[in-house]
Amino acid sequence: MNLDNRVQLITYPDSLGGNLAAMRKVLRRHFPGLFPGGIHILPPYPSSGDRGFAPLDYGAIDPAFGTWEDIARLGEEYGVMLDVMVNHISRRSAQFQDFLANGRGSRYADMFLTIDKIWPDGQPVQADIENMFLRRPLPYSAFTAGNGRRELVWTTFGKTDPSEQIDLDVRSPLARQYLSDIFRHLKANRVNMVRLDAVGYVIKKPGTSCFFVEPDIYEFLDWVAAQAEELGIALLPEVHAHYSIQYKLAERGFMIYDFILPFTVLDALVNRSSGMLLRYLRTRPANQFTMLDCHDGIPVKPDLDDLVDTAKARRVVDLCLERGANLSYVISDRHKSPDGFDVHQIRCTYYDALGRDDDAYLAARAIQLFAPGIPQIYYVGLLAGENDPARAEATGDGREINRHNYTPEEIEQAVERPVVQRLIRLIRFRNECEAFQGTFRVRDTGDREIRLQWEKDGSRCELHVDLDTYRSVIRHIDEQGEEAQWVV
Repeated sequence: MNLDNRVQLITYPDSLGGNLAAMRKVLRRHFPGLFPGGIHILPPYPSSGDRGFAPLDYGAIDPAFGTWEDIARLGEEYGVMLDVMVNHISRRSAQFQDFLANGRGSRYADMFLTIDKIWPDGQPVQADIENMFLRRPLPYSAFTAGNGRRELVWTTFGKTDPSEQIDLDVRSPLARQYLSDIFRHLKANRVNMVRLDAVGYVIKKPGTSCFFVEPDIYEFLDWVAAQAEELGIALLPEVHAHYSIQYKLAERGFMIYDFILPFTVLDALVNRSSGMLLRYLRTRPANQFTMLDCHDGIPVKPDLDDLVDTAKARRVVDLCLERGANLSYVISDRHKSPDGFDVHQIRCTYYDALGRDDDAYLAARAIQLFAPGIPQIYYVGLLAGENDPARAEATGDGREINRHNYTPEEIEQAVERPVVQRLIRLIRFRNECEAFQGTFRVRDTGDREIRLQWEKDGSRCELHVDLDTYRSVIRHIDEQGEEAQWVV
């Protein structure tokens, strides 16, 4: 399907008012027509952990959030994107519980990646594990099946032992049928975009990193793409990886996430130097979803490997820590930088990362909205939200620092802030200006400024950011030759 390149919203189902129905009211009341590109609703399914990313059943919506009717109603007004966790399922799902009850006799047994599918003798090989890009100390969890047999099952993610997230064997016909059924169900409920969560981890192969294993990963992605194309569903593979891998996906025609932009924009504003950002904007693929913030954090490693030196990255990281951030780290020694640098993501709100400076924040958003691609605005970023360290401490998950749930009263107050009103105006301009359907150009400038330009037919707009003052000015000439200039 052809995607609308206007602005999208990213939100949890309960973060703007408490549930899906309340979110719809909030959007109508405070942000009418602001997100014609669509809404990415983070997992609304019943889940046993990881705030929705350990799904029990894609056929249901968690009753605390609403129903499928609520999703369909949103789908009548907006494009809707939902996640499919192609790599894993909850250990409390009916399928895995049946496996635990019946062992290898379960009709679902082949859906799961038991260790003997990786190492035929069922004995993990430490040398192979050391080569993997790990998200937990060991890539498997131990379970006891109903017949008393000890089963080691692959679990890429999860903070507990055993993990709440059980990996699927995506080579299995059972798993593929399971995924195919999910896509058909989503389509029936007016979902027209799917984010493939954790897709980079689906192929496990001894002797590899078990992350984005080529060429095997392309067979799986092509299979998923065929399912989606048949149903008219657009795909967004989520792959946190070295930027060259993202470029490979773009070359194969997939939309990709611009995980490089958040750090390079932050670097430009913090260090008041445009060089790295402008070099990147001149060379990056255009078929991307752009973002500055999300439900995880600001990507660093491995996304920016070979793009930024670690000393420079450390300075930005340290400043964010001073402003209240926390960090996630690369676990595997083999995948750390030679000097030991191991920061995977910086976890804080983007507003806090920029020192709660309204002009710096609006400059960052203006750069994002001028970068080619489909812009996504995270709900906390929409409200220029501040860190919520109490939530992170209460949940034990550092990512929750940027996952505040807003009450209707908090939204009312936030919307009245000048920084939010300025952002709303900027988003509307991005949605309405015809020039953004045309040709993009990075203008030559000095190191202390940024000039980005779009042009289509008679319509032209240009963004100028002064990195010394953070003053951002947009100059716009419409198709009738009328000229306007305004400070973001």
